[in-house]
Amino acid sequence: MTRRGWVLFLAMGVIWGVPYAMIRIAVEDFDPIVVAFGRTLLGALILLPIALYTKALTPVLRHWRPLLLYTLVEITGPWLLIGFAETTLNSSTVGLLIAAVPLIAVVIVTKLGHDRFDARRTIGLIVGFAGVAALVGFDIDLTQPAAIGAIGLTTIGYAVGPIIINRALAELPPLGVVTGSLILAAVIYAPFAAWRRPAHFTADASWSVLGLAVICTAAAFLVFFALISEVGPARATVITYINPAVAILLGVTLLDEPLTIGMGIGFPLVILGSILGTARTRTAEQPDSTPVPQSPSQV
Repeated sequence: MTRRGWVLFLAMGVIWGVPYAMIRIAVEDFDPIVVAFGRTLLGALILLPIALYTKALTPVLRHWRPLLLYTLVEITGPWLLIGFAETTLNSSTVGLLIAAVPLIAVVIVTKLGHDRFDARRTIGLIVGFAGVAALVGFDIDLTQPAAIGAIGLTTIGYAVGPIIINRALAELPPLGVVTGSLILAAVIYAPFAAWRRPAHFTADASWSVLGLAVICTAAAFLVFFALISEVGPARATVITYINPAVAILLGVTLLDEPLTIGMGIGFPLVILGSILGTARTRTAEQPDSTPVPQSPSQV
């Protein structure tokens, strides 16, 4: 990998490990739907001029049906659900649970018939889900089933999103897909955000929403596209294994969240399981097989 590639890779690992801490700060004062709305609206406003200038948005709008479906499962649902979960769960815990997305994705892709289970992949899934079980068992208050369910639905949405892209949006400009999705998500959130608007805009929460929009959404997508161009889509998805480490580090150091036994056991198991479970099978793949990518909006 080139020096530029490493810089982009490390930047993405940090950028998409940061949102969980920012969301945790924001939802202390703002309703989760207000946080999601602010992030999507501001992110869309920043990316829209670039998308229009590069003419990336027009072809995407012609495919509004799959774009809407992608938006619902990849942005609208997950970003609201993560905010809701972080009203009760630590940001580092949520970041580590989200790291299980590749495991969910490989199960879905295999069930669709685009890949198959071999011994290594099976072991990877067992190890990864054992890590999730350790995290839930040691760290999460099981009297909060709604928060656990919210993250569960989020991981499923994040796993399904790339499959929709692969099947219906792969030939479209990525910048146009992202910008169109952010616009749609903001429109969907708008009436609910207006209803739940805060009485006071505190500094910490406001800066966190702005950071989510500018750094973790608009800038993140631009850096991610540059990373794909530099190192290819396969290597680019490896940032999935860096993000939870950053989330844990920030949660522990900045938000005084505990470094728990569940994290100590669950983190290496989830990452190891994801690496083993998402590795390509040794047999030749069919030309139209669906990979297990990570969508650029998964934070």
